[in-house]
Amino acid sequence: MITPPRILSIAGSDSGGGAGIQADIKTITMLGGYAMTAITAITAQDTTGVHAVAAMAGEFVAAQIDACIGDIGVDAVKIGMLGSPEIAAIVADRLEGLGVPVVFDPVMIATSGAALADAATIAGFERLMALATLTTPNVAELAVLGGDEAMQARGVAWLAKGGDAEGPDITDRLAVPGEPVRQWTAPRIVTRDTHGTGCTLSSAIATLLGMGLPLDEAVEDAREFVRAALLAAPGFGKGHGPLGHHAVR
Repeated sequence: MITPPRILSIAGSDSGGGAGIQADIKTITMLGGYAMTAITAITAQDTTGVHAVAAMAGEFVAAQIDACIGDIGVDAVKIGMLGSPEIAAIVADRLEGLGVPVVFDPVMIATSGAALADAATIAGFERLMALATLTTPNVAELAVLGGDEAMQARGVAWLAKGGDAEGPDITDRLAVPGEPVRQWTAPRIVTRDTHGTGCTLSSAIATLLGMGLPLDEAVEDAREFVRAALLAAPGFGKGHGPLGHHAVR
C-alpha cells in the first residue's frame, strides 16, 4: 500500500460545499492525498453568494495547525481564505521553517463577487507570498498585488490564473525566478458552474507537490484535474454551481 501524502488545508469553510475547505478535501482525496484542515473562517454560502462570514479566533487556528503537524505530520500545505490579519500572521509564524511545499491562494473575492479579505489582511499576505512555493492569484488578485512587475520584485514564484480574463481561451502563466515563464492555453469551458475553481486548483497543486512532482508538472496536472471537474459539474444551485470532483478518477 502506498502511503498518501499528508496535505494540510488552511482555509475557510463553504457551507454549500463548492469551495474552501470542502473543495480542498474533495480534491486532495480524489488525487490520492490525506486531507487535514485548519479552518480559518465559517461562511454561510451557496451558489448565489456569501451571506455571512465569521472568522475563527487566531489561537484556535494555531491550535488546529499545531495538532495536525505535531501528530500526523505534513507533506504539503495549501493556504486559502484567511479571515483576518491576525490569522495571516499566525499562519506565517507556523509555516516558516516547516520545510514542505506551500501553495498560497490569495483569496480576496469569491466567485460571486463577495469580498473575503480586507485591506489589512491583504497587507499580511506579504509574509505568506515570501514563504510559499507558489502563489496563485487570479486576474483581480494579481492587480491588487501590484501586477507582474510587483511580483517579480518580490522574487517569488506565482501562477497568474487567466480564467477571469475575457476571450475564448484561458491562459495560465507560471513565473519562477530565474526561469523562463511557462504558459498553458486551452479553450474556455463555457459553464456557469465555476464555484471553487481556484480552491480546487491550489489544493491540487499542493497535493501533487506533496507527492514529489516538480512544480511545472504539478501545475499542468492540476489544471487538467480542474478542467475534468468543470466538465463533470453536477449542475447544482441557482448561481455559480460546484465542480464535479466526485467524477474525476
